[in-house]
Amino acid sequence: MPFYCQQCGECCTQMGDVHVIKGEFGNNEYLIRNEYTGEETRSRVSPQMLHLFEDRSTFERWPKACPFFRCDTSEKKGYCTVYPTWPEICREFSCWRLLILDAHGRRAGRVMTGTYLACEDNLLRHVWDYHIREMEAADDAEWQRRVTRILTKLGYSVIR
Repeated sequence: MPFYCQQCGECCTQMGDVHVIKGEFGNNEYLIRNEYTGEETRSRVSPQMLHLFEDRSTFERWPKACPFFRCDTSEKKGYCTVYPTWPEICREFSCWRLLILDAHGRRAGRVMTGTYLACEDNLLRHVWDYHIREMEAADDAEWQRRVTRILTKLGYSVIR
């Protein structure tokens, strides 16, 4: 299953030191420079995102956020205001290798690199620590299948 962004915004709240606005061309078009790679991208704020882009309150909570990230507090979602023209590094990013949803479809946890689990679900943490974290498998695909099988039996859904 392909990566599905839940619009939590966690990935963008610390990207202000990475993505820097180096130029403005008018008509809401900007030159973005990735300070790590040197990559430069011309991006335009989407017309439907202008109202969010103009609201700078996101930076009160996350002063180091990407200059194009905005959080809509009424929806509790994060938005990239230049999404259709965002930099390549953003297009390639996925914040997890497995996304674990509870029985209600809410995020219960994420498996990041290796077997690191980020979660606040106590049952999931217990199962992970005692039955999954040290589990051995022939390869990554087999490990993911076994993890999915275990968690599905407990009522979780796993997105790969």
